Amino acid sequence: MNEAYIVGAVRTPIGRRNGGLAGAHPADLGAHVLKELMCRADADPSAVEDVIFGCVDTIGPQAGDIARTCWLAAGFPEEVPGVTIDRQCGSSQQALHFAAQAVLSGTSDLVVAGGVQNMSMVPISSAMLAGRPLGHETPFGGSKGWVERYGTQEVSQFTGAEQIAAKWDISREKMERYAYESHRRALHAIDAGYFRREITPYEGVTTDEGPRRDTTIEKMAGLKPLVEGGRLTAALASQISDGAAALLLASPRAVQDHGLTPRARVHHLSVRGADPIMMLSAPIPATAHALGMTGMSIGDFDAIEINEAFAPVVLAWIEETGADPAKVNPNGGAIAHGHPLGATGAVLAVKLLHELERTGGRYGLQTMCEGGGQANVTVIERLAPSP
Repeated sequence: MNEAYIVGAVRTPIGRRNGGLAGAHPADLGAHVLKELMCRADADPSAVEDVIFGCVDTIGPQAGDIARTCWLAAGFPEEVPGVTIDRQCGSSQQALHFAAQAVLSGTSDLVVAGGVQNMSMVPISSAMLAGRPLGHETPFGGSKGWVERYGTQEVSQFTGAEQIAAKWDISREKMERYAYESHRRALHAIDAGYFRREITPYEGVTTDEGPRRDTTIEKMAGLKPLVEGGRLTAALASQISDGAAALLLASPRAVQDHGLTPRARVHHLSVRGADPIMMLSAPIPATAHALGMTGMSIGDFDAIEINEAFAPVVLAWIEETGADPAKVNPNGGAIAHGHPLGATGAVLAVKLLHELERTGGRYGLQTMCEGGGQANVTVIERLAPSP
């Protein structure tokens, strides 16, 4: 059986909305991480067989197959193709899966996976709202089959998060303590230099802009709910952000032929679906499925990254899985760092790999909630000695 190795992983800093990356063309953001990826891995761009990028709202500067555009903007060979995929927030984690599957199957030997998103330039839901006909205000509006199955109830990440908070009875106070801890961990990691190896600065932006040094639980308590009568506020949700990340996947043959260094092995990859109305709970059954497939227990993992789309998503997942909170998002999550939609899956993979290398851990698990009630799960095994 073939193996899929991660031989390179890099990301930009995550820029806050209208921050230091706001004016960067998505193709240039993606090109930046691609150039750094190939340079750091000491890999030949002409040997790459495909470039798979995640991106949501592929409209305007993110349209026209942004994966291909990023590769060409980097100045790399025209014969290397690219493809852009959309699994909502999990788009670039799915890009990693597709790249690993190509290598595992023996179809390809060297594949790039990554993602890019400039939410300052292309606001969230731009593609959904563009040119919509009357009666089709959402992707489900006007669908007889959808209405017959799910009715006309609202489909929203905000209502989904509220449903999770209610079902697991997670108080606003508990969520605020969790959100504050996300900022604290992120700032500690920044100050300790944990992210220096994984970040490639972009035009003067050297570190993640989202973590707030002035935030307090008291300030969070004073915010208005996102939904009237609800528990969630902006402080308990991921930040609108800009950024890009990329990883290089290689087969044993590519490692040998090109003198590459395997840093981690893709141990498992899967994706599962759940209730599309609650939407954000899918990481729970997806993780149970992955553990069943691998024969592993949640205690086997030295580091875990689960996207902090909203605080209750992570807190419900921890309650159901029994994961050690200290191992979950150890350097802060999207509540602090931000969530550049189509890039976040690759960002989390980059963070996870570097955290395992920093601490000497062996196994890492990554999962995230996604539009439509879906969740990817990736398990990696660190191979290279810690730097």
